[in-house]
Amino acid sequence: MAEEENIAEKENTETTRPEFPIGRIKKIMKIDKDINKITSEAMFLVSCSTELFLRFLADNSAKVAVEKKRKTIKLDHIRTAVKRHQPTSDFLLDSLPQPVQSEDRPATDRTRSRPNTEKPLPVGTRRIDDFFSKPAEEGPVQINND
Repeated sequence: MAEEENIAEKENTETTRPEFPIGRIKKIMKIDKDINKITSEAMFLVSCSTELFLRFLADNSAKVAVEKKRKTIKLDHIRTAVKRHQPTSDFLLDSLPQPVQSEDRPATDRTRSRPNTEKPLPVGTRRIDDFFSKPAEEGPVQINND
């Protein structure tokens, strides 16, 4: 009986640490000018939610890759997984890069030209890949060892 109580205590005291860097998540959240302060509880929830969402996306993308008899998940598989889940498709599909020519399609599909019909972003929004790219004015950091 005492062993069961010790196991229950260990389970209750065990802390869950998010896998994503809290500082990076806070930086992304601060991009929104309406957000002034972020509590540690909110940061934890956003981090855990992000982790769950990425697992969901990875699992669904892997299922699509298996359906297409592929071992490597490609952008096309992620796009298909996003399209199949309407709530995800509503906010994420426009942010994904356009697919490159795939080997899965017949040659006639690859040679046909398609206009780039990417929707313009609303004023004041940024693409997530812009956040992670280095600004053009930043040069390499030099360290002097004198």
